[in-house]
Amino acid sequence: MATERLALTASGQVRYTLKTPYRDGTTHIVLEPLDLMARLAALVPPPRMHLTRYHGVFAPHSRLRAQVTPAHRGVGASKALSLWDEPPQPATPPHVAMNWARRLRRMFGIEIQGCMRCGGKLRILASIEEPALIARILSHLERAALALYQAQPEWPPEARAPPLQLSLI
Repeated sequence: MATERLALTASGQVRYTLKTPYRDGTTHIVLEPLDLMARLAALVPPPRMHLTRYHGVFAPHSRLRAQVTPAHRGVGASKALSLWDEPPQPATPPHVAMNWARRLRRMFGIEIQGCMRCGGKLRILASIEEPALIARILSHLERAALALYQAQPEWPPEARAPPLQLSLI
């Protein structure tokens, strides 16, 4: 639908100019705004509906589908093999969703499954999702970090210039 051909009339209706006139000579369609939205909403496919349809050997019930698809699935796929047949290729694995740790590494480059000190593999023990409990833990860690920062003396002491060596001058 081309937005350039949409126009609002003085009475508040929507006028759509057709690209080519209908056989009866109609060049414009005038609709109420809600009617236009209802017609556009009817064009939106329902969720999880396949939008691509395959024909010929790629059609779901084609006898040759098993021979031309990588997964070798279809009506023509043979279950039993004779001695002269090639061994079947392993079927493609079903889609496995990534866990949140792998997503963090992929999206932000954050590696949380490896130890920063020794490089060993870490295990995830728990996933805390309650906001109140998360706030309590973070406030405790903030207090502990503040106490640790205040208890340590400033180290290293302020830097100074190297001693002057008269033999180099």
